[in-house]
Amino acid sequence: MAFQIPENLHPDCGPIAWMLGTWRGNGHGDYPTIERFQFGQELIFQQDGRPFFHYLARSWIVDDEGNKVRDAAQETGFIRARPEGKVEVLLAHMTGFVEIWHGEASGGKLEIVTDAVARTESAKEYTGGKRLYGNVEGDLLYAYDMAAMGQQLQPHLWARLQRV
Repeated sequence: MAFQIPENLHPDCGPIAWMLGTWRGNGHGDYPTIERFQFGQELIFQQDGRPFFHYLARSWIVDDEGNKVRDAAQETGFIRARPEGKVEVLLAHMTGFVEIWHGEASGGKLEIVTDAVARTESAKEYTGGKRLYGNVEGDLLYAYDMAAMGQQLQPHLWARLQRV
């Protein structure tokens, strides 16, 4: 699908401009403390001319045929674009934790790591993560490594999404 950079895009958002819009697709999840799973997902990146994007993600568990089984994770937040491709990310999750991330964007790639994590009293133990988003053949591919439940940082989610 063709993509046009908005006229009002803040210059600091240039390295992440390729992410704008709505993306949908499928992914896989795995972790030592859970069973493997497949999911469908929608990511939305919006901007209004200021140096940040609003981000919203929702996902649902699917069976082997791709049929929705149940709703799954949701997260929302802001990607704050800084000069020279630097980014700061603030995310809130319906599972009871919030994160602050930092990283860099360039060449159709965004790589971030957690700087801080705060949890509610009822949230599961989660200590940090690393995310890599890339523009590959016009699709958004990402990988999310997680440290949680006494486990060291390791692969957890990966997906391929198409712009809609």
